[in-house]
Amino acid sequence: MLSLVSTTPMAEETHTIRLAETWGPNSPILGETTRHMADMAEKMSGGRLQFRIDSSNKHKAPFGIFDMVKAGQYDMGHTASYYYKGTIPNAMYFTTVPFGMIAPEQYAWFYYGGGMELMEKVYQPHGLLSFPGGNTGNQMGGWFREEIESVEDLDGLKMRTPGFAGEVMSELGVAVTNIPPGELYSALERGTIDALEWVGPALDFQMGFHQIAKYYYSGWQEPGAEVQFLINDKTWNKLSPELQEILRVAMRTAAYDMYIKSTHESGVAWDRMKEDYPDVTHKTFPPEVIEALREATEKLLAEEAQKDELAREIINSQQEYLKQVRQWTNISDKAYLNSVSGD
Repeated sequence: MLSLVSTTPMAEETHTIRLAETWGPNSPILGETTRHMADMAEKMSGGRLQFRIDSSNKHKAPFGIFDMVKAGQYDMGHTASYYYKGTIPNAMYFTTVPFGMIAPEQYAWFYYGGGMELMEKVYQPHGLLSFPGGNTGNQMGGWFREEIESVEDLDGLKMRTPGFAGEVMSELGVAVTNIPPGELYSALERGTIDALEWVGPALDFQMGFHQIAKYYYSGWQEPGAEVQFLINDKTWNKLSPELQEILRVAMRTAAYDMYIKSTHESGVAWDRMKEDYPDVTHKTFPPEVIEALREATEKLLAEEAQKDELAREIINSQQEYLKQVRQWTNISDKAYLNSVSGD
């Protein structure tokens, strides 16, 4: 809850903001982002903004952040919007969409292509504000106990994969589940699931999935996965315009830092994994599997757009923006990598 403390009659208000995060204590990169944001905001505000951060071991509801912040139990949250597709379906598009925008394209859409305004339309009726809270970059397609050689190999597979990708996988016969981060290793170890996708080497390596599942697939499902800061609008409105701007800058800076640190740590972790665990095999899904996934994605997006006006507005906005910006990506980053790669 937000508390206002005045040390002297003339002192400026000090706001103590309670923040709940989906992640566990000492979570690398994800948990570091909330603390980086809080540290910057505290320093820039001269101590007028103070933060109390509760990890999932404290509040016991890793997938309950939306509800807790909406109810005012917490002032802020750090989570991923696609975890709440059952409660607020149109939120899931703001994390990522299969075969969609990579991180730089997605950030451009948020800040210059109308994404922030659409996000406000989704969250405002719930008394919430949402801000980009950090991007993992292109996520890996997951860890699999058995090699995927055809579409038929997906039928009946038990896999943890959240968001819209889970809906797509279900279309191809996958038994999809969403499991909190802290339970993923044990679920894979016990055979509760046959495969899972988490993030990428930066976060996967320390989870130990490579000790159980040896096939590590490149992704299709989360080309730029954005987590989010949620803020109860009553908390936001109690802040002065200056403190609102300080918090806005701290969130945006922390989000960017998460993206570049994820890139750095994934490079370090993948290099170490190849060295220490040579039996881990990197794979890409066969073309027929990718095509089936793409067709299922397009089918489901069309269905969502048809039955909900706001979903249609978001989906159309993302697709039109991608059509434009991808032309630049293709002749710049993609062309560069294609022309200089020695692999």
